[in-house]
Amino acid sequence: MKNFALIGAAGYIAVRHLKAIKETNNNLVAALDPFDSVGIIDSYFPDADFFTEFERFDRHIYKLNREHKPVEYASICSPNYLHDSHIRFALRQGADAICEKPLVLNPWNVEALKDYEKETGKRVYNVLQLRLHPSIIELKKKIDNGDPDKIYDVDLTYLTSRGKWYHFSWKGEVEKSGGIATNIGIHFFDMLSWIFGDVQESIVHDRNKERAAGLLQLKRARVRWYLSVDYNDLPQTIKEKGQRTYRSIQIDGNELEFSGGFTDLHTQTYQGIINGNGFGLDDAMNSIQTAHDIRNAEIKGLVGDYHPLLK
Repeated sequence: MKNFALIGAAGYIAVRHLKAIKETNNNLVAALDPFDSVGIIDSYFPDADFFTEFERFDRHIYKLNREHKPVEYASICSPNYLHDSHIRFALRQGADAICEKPLVLNPWNVEALKDYEKETGKRVYNVLQLRLHPSIIELKKKIDNGDPDKIYDVDLTYLTSRGKWYHFSWKGEVEKSGGIATNIGIHFFDMLSWIFGDVQESIVHDRNKERAAGLLQLKRARVRWYLSVDYNDLPQTIKEKGQRTYRSIQIDGNELEFSGGFTDLHTQTYQGIINGNGFGLDDAMNSIQTAHDIRNAEIKGLVGDYHPLLK
């Protein structure tokens, strides 16, 4: 049984990490969040110590190390812009870091963390759970075994509407979240480059606080992508069902079905890390570079080949 600490316990994604720690038969000994709405911890680790101040959390982790009860893994679910700092904290304390997406906001942060891994002898792992989804794995096998010269036409559409709160939170600040492409798109960019190869060219057709769209030329695919948190972008059929999210990936006109099968992917991620097979810094780099480039690219407008929703 391994000892875990968790940073960002009040966040939306934290419960998946609590569940993963529990289901891999490990123990959460300490958690941190400046907000104290963390009653969900009782469902998993009621005996875990909880802190709202980083300084007291830091002192507690140090104390556990002195008492020969060290934290072996730190799960990081904090806001995107804090990931880099919290990863380095974990490594300094002698723990491997397991961090949500995006691992960091800038590609040069990845290079710095590689040096930090060498200095501390500890590892940084990223949660890239789509790589573990059965439908995605099957698609990758199909592409790998198909015509190596074929260039696929892919349309990615991800509409996940958010209320007014979104733009008043850290998620609405580009400097803190990385913007729409980073905050809600990075796991798709990782998945697509994992399957179809590295980015050869990136064009941004539209980008604002609510949506972003563009074209990625990958080694083996042309990807027209559209990401949005605006409820008005949802198809009417989705609205009529009372749903607020629409996810679609079409490959040469055929829909990739992967709406289910997400419930235990964090647990599989954790088990892989504990078994020595986690996704590290090199795995995370492509999507971080892609999102960074999109965030800083010139907006081209409706020219060339663009996503149908832009019409």
